[in-house]
Formats: sequence, structure tokens, C-alpha cells
Amino acid sequence: MSQDPSNALDTVIGGATSKTVNASEALQTAQRHEQEGDRLAAIEALRSAASSSDEAAFRLAYHLDLVGEEDEAVSLYEELVRRQSRPSINVLLNLAVILEDRGDINGAERCLRQILDTDPNHERARLYMLDVRSSKDMYYDEEQARDMAKRNALLDTPVTDFELSVRARNCLKKMQIRTLGDLLKVSEAELLSYKNFGETSLVEINQMLSSKGLRLGQSLQNHYSRVRQEIYDEIKGRASEAVLNKSITQMDLSVRARKALQLLGVQTVGDLATRTEAELMGVKNFGATSLDEVREVLQSHNLELRTLD
Repeated sequence: MSQDPSNALDTVIGGATSKTVNASEALQTAQRHEQEGDRLAAIEALRSAASSSDEAAFRLAYHLDLVGEEDEAVSLYEELVRRQSRPSINVLLNLAVILEDRGDINGAERCLRQILDTDPNHERARLYMLDVRSSKDMYYDEEQARDMAKRNALLDTPVTDFELSVRARNCLKKMQIRTLGDLLKVSEAELLSYKNFGETSLVEINQMLSSKGLRLGQSLQNHYSRVRQEIYDEIKGRASEAVLNKSITQMDLSVRARKALQLLGVQTVGDLATRTEAELMGVKNFGATSLDEVREVLQSHNLELRTLD
């Protein structure tokens, strides 16, 4: 059976003609050090060629991982994924292993999915995907159980346990709001619309919730936050962390568009790519011109607004 080119890093990259003489020499030097068992010397040799040779970058990342330099290894693997039109299977597998070990289960799953999307029968990727998903389920089950127990205990706390004015306490009682969890299901507007519930009472409630790391209407927003996080995880494969973390203040946007994004709580390019056109158009004074600006900014980074299925 013929070998899949994506399994061999050197064939994915191209022939020897694509490598500079210096890169070729560095690879030979590194190989000699590897044979002598001098890993650190091999690393130094590979560093000089990593920027011009994908093979050197791959081998450098591999050795760095073995000597405990995971952060640099991950950066190199991620850079290889971005700069190769069809990322090497070995790059994706190695990156998946490190990410899974570091607890980034979603990242590991993304790497394996890239392999299986092009080669559904790749045995190692399929087996490792089963392990990753098993770890994912186990990790989330344990974490969620602990977090849920703590959260439920907090949300079940009666509002009468807190120092509130008589007016605020009576209003909450009449509205049948008995616990902190109940408060997370109502918005500021709903509270202020209730008779005798004014700004002073609202300040009391907000301070009480803030002391516990909570806020009014939080439960209403959690669903949308989860959706945005899932979308954010997906777009990580299309743009670097530097791009996704770029502040909207650095974008070429009009004052009107920038203010509208701030009202939505959008702070970075990554945040923006998780929003839909409908969400943006729902903000006051955000029109078609502002929408075009946003689209152009995202397109310049190979991104786009989220679309609803």
C-alpha cells in the first residue's frame, strides 16, 4: 500500500529544492547529534533552520517536548498547522498528545478531527479519539459534579440571609424571589418595573450578588455564553491566539461601530467572530455601514460572523 504523503512530514513539505542549503546542513548536523545522543546540541542545530524548514521545526518541537519545553513545542506545532496547506498527520498527532496531557481536551479533539476529516480510517487517530473523548467525559463529569454541588449550595441560599432594606426584602418576597438562584432568572428591567422597587433597592441587590460573583439575569445569559464558547473553540483552528485576542480598539472601525460592540461586551476579534449579524443589528445605531466594517475586519483575518444553523 502506498504511503499517504501527509504521514511523512518531508513529503508534505515538498522536495529538497524547497530547502535552503543552511536548512539542509542544520538538519544533517542535528541528525548527527541525535545519533550521538546529544539532544540539546540537536535542538540548537534545529533552531537555526526552524523558520525556513518545516521538517526542522517539526523535529525541534519533538525534541523540545522530550526535554520538558512543552510551551515552545506547542507553539511550533501550532505554527506548522497554520502554515501548511494540509497539516502533517504526525504534527497533528503530536500536538494532540501534548494538549490532552495538559488538559486541553477540546484542543486535542480538534487536532484529531482534522486528521479524521481527511482520513476517516486512520487507525491511530481513531483510537486516540476514543481515548480523548473518554477523558473528556470523565474530566467533565468530575468537574461538573464538584462545580454543580458548590453552585447549587450557593444558589439555594435564601435572600433573607443577607442584609437588605425592608423595602427591598418586601419587594422580593412579593415577587416570590426567595433565593439567589431566583435572582439570576430576572433582569434589572424586570425588578425596576415592580411597584416600589427603585434604584436604591437595585443597588443593594447588585452589591449582594456581586459579593458572591453573581449578577442579575445571569442564568438567562448562560445559554448564549456556552454557544459562543463552542464557536470560539471551533475558530481557534483558523486563526492564531494573537489574532483572536486582538482588541477591538486596534481594529479599523468607526466610533459608532466600536461603541456598539462595546455595548455588546465584545472586546476582541475572537469575541466578535462568535456573534451573529442579528445580534449586531439589534444594537441601537448599528446599521448596514457598521456591519460592512465588521465583516471586512473579520475577513482580513480569515474569519466571519457566526451563522445560525
